[in-house]
Amino acid sequence: MNVIKQIRQFNAGREPERLALKYRNMRSDPFVFLRATCHLFYAQLPLEPVLRRVPVAWACGDLHLENVGSYKGDNRQVYFDLNDFDEALLAPLTWDPVRCLTSILVGRHGMRLGARADAVAQELCEVFLNAYAQALADGKARWVERETAPPPVSDLLQAVRSRQRPEFLDTRTLLQGRRRRMRIDGRKALAATPGQRERVMAFFRDFAARQPVPRFFDVLDVARRIAGNGSLGVDRYIVLVRGKGSPDGNYLLDLKQAVPSSLLPRVPITQPRWADEAQRVVTIQRRMQAIAMAFLHPVQMGGGPYVLRGLQPSEDRVALAYTRHPVALLRNVATVMGQCLAWAQLRSSGRGGSAMADELIDFGSRQKWRAKLMEIARHCASQAELDWKVFAAAYDDGEFGPPLEQDKG
Repeated sequence: MNVIKQIRQFNAGREPERLALKYRNMRSDPFVFLRATCHLFYAQLPLEPVLRRVPVAWACGDLHLENVGSYKGDNRQVYFDLNDFDEALLAPLTWDPVRCLTSILVGRHGMRLGARADAVAQELCEVFLNAYAQALADGKARWVERETAPPPVSDLLQAVRSRQRPEFLDTRTLLQGRRRRMRIDGRKALAATPGQRERVMAFFRDFAARQPVPRFFDVLDVARRIAGNGSLGVDRYIVLVRGKGSPDGNYLLDLKQAVPSSLLPRVPITQPRWADEAQRVVTIQRRMQAIAMAFLHPVQMGGGPYVLRGLQPSEDRVALAYTRHPVALLRNVATVMGQCLAWAQLRSSGRGGSAMADELIDFGSRQKWRAKLMEIARHCASQAELDWKVFAAAYDDGEFGPPLEQDKG
């Protein structure tokens, strides 16, 4: 099946308006295309021993430059860790690192490195691999400490500590007197239909009745959320609730449909039996993160699985794509990413079918697999760039519908 047919088949049934936004984003550059086509990446992954005959580990499934960041944990402290688990499942432990290496190579031009882009990307890959292997071999599941984290991670953690809820609410809502409503801007939110609004409100009435403080979840407004790339087009809402009181004690919640992992058709490992896809996402996230994200729930709406979580002022990431950073800071980020992945795999080892920590430690101590994994990442990066060119040509020819207004002129 060719690339265009695979993309159409994977996205079949998604909401047309947000799917059009996804296709527009994919047209912008190869890195965004890679982020939005996790299904293509794994469908084309070579059947090499280094990707098959290795220990099994819990995987976030879509590790790339934009999928690590800060968040508030359920102990009210701010952490920096892996932060996207939509694709998470049990997989060969090398699948996450090869996806991350590929993202570094594909994203090299977006990091504005100029003529040195290729050389610096290669160096960052080596830094990531070495940090990952060393942390795995060390065998200790650590986490990023604010006091000892290198910049720019330390800068981010310091910055988000001072963020206040009213300012955060102002970025997503409009204040009219003492009442807030969602800001419908076409970038982060689209208007919800009356039917969608009533469906969400009915869910929250039922959910609130089972909570210690039901009034916290009084719904003030509902919008369709625009966020991410791979999941654009699945059913997703941003919900403004009363929280601790209007206007500045309001909370924003994310309610997102949980769909099967796009890795599932390709992964050569029998998966646990989950109650539903939301249980899969939330359970694996709680296993792999150092501290679980505050207010994270698997729920059911209309008989389908959804993940409900809070949107936090402290939630952010180090912007690498389309931003110029000194190479020394990029090395720091690559190091932290490698460490976070190894720590997450160690933390979740020996659970639900994943290998014991001793197996991961032994694997991290070896040398041969690193060069082979790097070779595969270069192949995957080249393939992603070729696929993007095919997609871009098809998009420009109108095969994915007329361009959005923002694309014209």
